[in-house]
Amino acid sequence: MKTKTFNVKQFLGKNSVPILFILICAVLIPVSGLPVNYIINEAVTRLGRNSFLILSLLIPIMAGMGLNFAMTLGAMAGEIALILVADWQIWGIPGLVLAAILSIPLSILLGLMCGSILNRAKGREMVTSYFIAYCMTGVYQLIVLYMMGPIIPILHNTLKLPRGFGIRNTVSLLQMRQSVDNALAVYVGGVKIPVLTLIIIALACLFIVWFRRTKLGQDMRAVGQDMNVARDAGINVDRTRLISIVMSTVFAGFGMIIYLQNMGNFPTYTAHTNIGMFCIAALLVGGASVEKAAIGNVFLGVILFHTMFIVAPAAGTKITGDSMIGEYFRVFVSYAVITVALVMYEAKKRKENRTLGQQLAIEQKAEEGKTV
Repeated sequence: MKTKTFNVKQFLGKNSVPILFILICAVLIPVSGLPVNYIINEAVTRLGRNSFLILSLLIPIMAGMGLNFAMTLGAMAGEIALILVADWQIWGIPGLVLAAILSIPLSILLGLMCGSILNRAKGREMVTSYFIAYCMTGVYQLIVLYMMGPIIPILHNTLKLPRGFGIRNTVSLLQMRQSVDNALAVYVGGVKIPVLTLIIIALACLFIVWFRRTKLGQDMRAVGQDMNVARDAGINVDRTRLISIVMSTVFAGFGMIIYLQNMGNFPTYTAHTNIGMFCIAALLVGGASVEKAAIGNVFLGVILFHTMFIVAPAAGTKITGDSMIGEYFRVFVSYAVITVALVMYEAKKRKENRTLGQQLAIEQKAEEGKTV
């Protein structure tokens, strides 16, 4: 019986990004001078704040659609739902539940639109979803800036701009701030553990694990492995891909509501703009790739990526005397991780295509030799 030998080179190749971030955090934490208790508390807070959003990326990856930059559409649906709930003055957990319910039809509508477009852009889903997100940001701003008031009734002047329509630059959620996080909070050694938030995230993880074993989940995995083989097996490829984007958008809507209740307010016109970038970067930092991602990658990525976010400004101040150096560094790293992942994915695809072409050429020569 053969035993598997541990290949150090292969292990480092597969986990190079998480290892790099572990080293970065190991250097920055002592340099920053921040108390360990403070770093842990912030890391746990960000784990609860961001994990649900990042989980929304797993289903499209399973369906072979890559990194869903259009998860921003679900975030917009969550924001619109929260604006309406804030206007109706329904606060606390009931307000958050109502916002989640309101976000579902909006997310489904946006997901159907996005999925239909991506089905016409097979092989270019990531860049297409990136531009869909930018396009829909303009539509979102049009709705919030001009339609809320004249067309969509807004009752309270505190939400409206002085001209009488449009929403102010910042929407306050102070009366529902951390409603979920504080509901079953437990303090361990001065670290706040948002138990209810973590339970919700755990339920989302269990749903994803269960969903992968369903017929639809198996179909998505088959489509992700090879669309042509899946189609020959009788799977409706376009419908399966469409459902994966709709589910991702609905999840992102829920995740944005959890994220914003933790913050307690949000910039009306820009809150969603960097959500997709930072979530995708965190997932890649956790060791995921464009083709494969697991739940473990989500949590590892959140911890490593956001630990760097916590300590980088303080470390930048200590090293250079300017906290903005740390800010520039973490933004640079966010985009750099995504860029490297996409370059590696494209290089891998080209290598596979080249290998396949060479194999076909050899087989054709062999066939010609037999006929002669």
